[in-house]
Amino acid sequence: MSAPKRIYVPLIGIFIIALVAALVSAANFLIPVTAAILSYFVFSRPRRALERLGMPSMLIATFFTSILFIITAIGIFWFAEPVATLIDDMPSLMRDMQGKLGESNSALAKVNEAAKAIDDAVGSGKEKTAMEVEVVSETSTSVTILTMAPKVLSQVIFAIFLTFFLIGSGDFFALRTVESLPKLRDKRRAVEIIKTIEDRLGRYLGGIALINAGLGLSIGAAMYLWELPNAIAIGVMAFTLNFIPFLGAVVGAGVAALVAFVSFEQAWEAFGVFMTYMALTSIEGQIVTPLLISRRMQLNTPILFLIVAFFAYIWSVVGMVVAVPVLIVVKIVCDEIEGLQALGHFLGDSSGPSALRKAKPGPTEPKATDP
Repeated sequence: MSAPKRIYVPLIGIFIIALVAALVSAANFLIPVTAAILSYFVFSRPRRALERLGMPSMLIATFFTSILFIITAIGIFWFAEPVATLIDDMPSLMRDMQGKLGESNSALAKVNEAAKAIDDAVGSGKEKTAMEVEVVSETSTSVTILTMAPKVLSQVIFAIFLTFFLIGSGDFFALRTVESLPKLRDKRRAVEIIKTIEDRLGRYLGGIALINAGLGLSIGAAMYLWELPNAIAIGVMAFTLNFIPFLGAVVGAGVAALVAFVSFEQAWEAFGVFMTYMALTSIEGQIVTPLLISRRMQLNTPILFLIVAFFAYIWSVVGMVVAVPVLIVVKIVCDEIEGLQALGHFLGDSSGPSALRKAKPGPTEPKATDP
């Protein structure tokens, strides 16, 4: 192995480690930047349609960012209180659930008694030198929310303003990217990649947002029919959590079932709430989304799970939300670049088009013009 090849592998490893460290350390800056870029792709197609009607770019940017500010304000003033109440009530709901389980389930009660007896037996031989005082803060959740709210709100405002400048710039960044490429073939390929990303990603994010909004309304209405407390908050929670693959539906159904278990007398009602939530998310995931979202958006499930877990590690909950759009962009780029088509095919599911169909005939394969 030559010296350059021996250096190549460790350099890639060092680059990956440095990249992950940079993503973790700069999360507070990169999260709103990523959200702004994704919003720019969503608004690219309607922006071009309005430009063809003669509207200036800055007016279009003002229009779209005003919509984002209005949605943010409505979310804060309308949904903040029920959602904050639900979050603040979670510790007491957990305690109530433990109390009901201890009263209704003799097996669990016996296990708790045995554990307490073992703890007393182990601790009886220790000399107590000081009085142990346990301080329980009933407002810890509220304090945490109040502490995080300014930080989250500042990131949202920064993302919206960055979206304004990106939309106002029009196709400036795309044009500069194309102009920086030396060959005409590369320029054409770059234009195709940018258009494909705008088309597929904008269609995906816009469609998913509308589908999740419908799901949130459906789940909120179903919880209202079950006479569940905080039905509005659970609907908002369903809308938000459904952006998270795999875990979003299970977590939302679990929270709804917990509220039902504490609020209702019969355990079957909590089970019914859980199954209602899961049934609605299953209809959305298995029927509605595949019908409305192109099959070209389907991804390799194990790879998607790993990417979601990785972004959850570096960017917490927000990372799980942006993981799918980021993976879609990577797949589109890989599908459009000849040397990376095999990787793009690997990232897609089994129903996606094979990269082998795009491969050019090798030196031993006859071309169509050969006799």
